[in-house]
Amino acid sequence: MTLSLSKQLLIDIDQMPITQQDIARAGEHVLDWLACASLGKLSDAGRAYQGLLALDEGGKCTAIGGQRTTMQNAAQHNGALGNVLEMDDIHRSSILHPGPVIIPAALAVAEQMDCTLKSFLTAIIKGYELTICMGEAVGRSHYRYFHNTATCGALGAALASSSILKLSQQQALWAIGNAGSTTGGLWQMRNEKVLTKQWHNAQACRSGVMAAFMAKQNLSGPEYIFEGPQGIFNALSDDASLERFLAKQEKWRIYDCSFKPWPACRHAHGAMDVLLEILKEGAMDINDIERIDVGVYQDAQVFCDRLTPKTSLQAKFSIQHALAAILLWGEPQLEHYTQTAFEDKQCSELRGRINIRVDQNIESVYPQHFGAKCTVALKNGQQIVRSQQDTLGDPEKPLSQTQRHKKAHMLLSHTGMSDDNITNLCAFDWSQSAPVSSFTALLRPLESH
Repeated sequence: MTLSLSKQLLIDIDQMPITQQDIARAGEHVLDWLACASLGKLSDAGRAYQGLLALDEGGKCTAIGGQRTTMQNAAQHNGALGNVLEMDDIHRSSILHPGPVIIPAALAVAEQMDCTLKSFLTAIIKGYELTICMGEAVGRSHYRYFHNTATCGALGAALASSSILKLSQQQALWAIGNAGSTTGGLWQMRNEKVLTKQWHNAQACRSGVMAAFMAKQNLSGPEYIFEGPQGIFNALSDDASLERFLAKQEKWRIYDCSFKPWPACRHAHGAMDVLLEILKEGAMDINDIERIDVGVYQDAQVFCDRLTPKTSLQAKFSIQHALAAILLWGEPQLEHYTQTAFEDKQCSELRGRINIRVDQNIESVYPQHFGAKCTVALKNGQQIVRSQQDTLGDPEKPLSQTQRHKKAHMLLSHTGMSDDNITNLCAFDWSQSAPVSSFTALLRPLESH
């Protein structure tokens, strides 16, 4: 029998060196996730997941907010919170968000095992690699129905957990296979006012952790979970590519991830950035705007063509709202996506002047690039046309450390965390030879929230 895709990828991952630069990069993603998840805890979904913490009387692991809990509950609780704000990291060509699933999984197991910072961050790098490889290979037909972050994240969480648990190659294959056997996440929840997206990520995180834990107990699992006749690629995709799964890169795929600056779905960011660039060129009276035509790739239209959002989450998945908010209030802020904002009469009227369509030139380079084109038609007959292929936070247009820390400070300050604690988190030395508890100790001040 030929070498399985899972085994070949594990071999390739084990052969790649991990440098101090790689460790530092993983630490940047941890800080970004923590900031997003900490404020996500104060949401409706966060309040719902607080109920998990009442199921046990403590444990070795830290829930966002500082409460001690068990490994599996920490994974599930923390795994639910990272994507609530729609500001979590994203990998474009795999169309998924690795951080909200991989990082809380690795953190829960790292605390359970009292491992070092280096082991924790190494596990994250490996988990990102598998998750992204799977996302790139599973194809766009999968994304049509399935939430890639959950379906692919569960297997990456299993590998990250396996790394910390020091599983053998065979045990790691079992963990990946069993996580893959139950993976899923249907997009139907996008059509209803529900909190299922957080459930997807919570379950994916917990599934990966427990698959690895049980593999350590020698619970076997399918090795050919990707390419097998009834495996993921055959069952859940019409256009899967085995070649993309094993494609070699010189650098870890974590470097291909984008940090999101704005509190909206990434599919809306391209149009947001184009409009912000137009406004930088000169002030514009909104009363002079006849309409704005926005050209996007197809998935951006499918997910974010939403004229009348009814909830804060829907507002974050509305290009019309995102652009109207920018015209009214400037650079995007969290408060621009509240009920007060999306029910604002002037904002609603502006949304009605914004039209979304698929631009084939932009579609042709997606998902490698999340571009957009805006045509602002003024009442005097003038048209302002601008476009861009990549958006702020992408590897081609990276956020600076100052910008990343500004984002973290903005989010964490909304949780009530003190400036001193935020400064300590932003200045945390991820390269130090220290236990993971040196990081989690900084989460304790959040306990009252």
